[in-house]
Amino acid sequence: MAKYLLLKHYRGAPNPVNDVPMDRWTPEEISAHVRYMHDFADRLRESGEFVDGQALAPEGTWVRYDGEGRPPVTDGPFAETKDLIAGWMVIDVDTRERAVELAGELSAAPGAGGKPIHEWLEVRPFLSAPPTATEWCH
Repeated sequence: MAKYLLLKHYRGAPNPVNDVPMDRWTPEEISAHVRYMHDFADRLRESGEFVDGQALAPEGTWVRYDGEGRPPVTDGPFAETKDLIAGWMVIDVDTRERAVELAGELSAAPGAGGKPIHEWLEVRPFLSAPPTATEWCH
């Protein structure tokens, strides 16, 4: 089994087919979307493929170390950042093909009008061992 991260982005990926921002959905559409996500996770729990998942708020703050004895430097929020992550799910599957298959199913979550969003999801494998210098530089 290998772990994969399925990333949902607020922006940065190609536009989904049903490209209506969630803040313009009805309460019923939001409920249907959340129900789909929960049902999907429950199905993966039953198959032993679900590890964890969370939705994230669009707000955030950048933080960095600023030297010994100094407080961290912060800046933000950066809601305009193109790679803003909306949420994630960690799965543990036998093959990359299964990870891609599940990401495709997750992409079909309903959105505006109850129609599938067809959103793009980023599929990223977890490292199974620390990268070598050659792997890190490519």
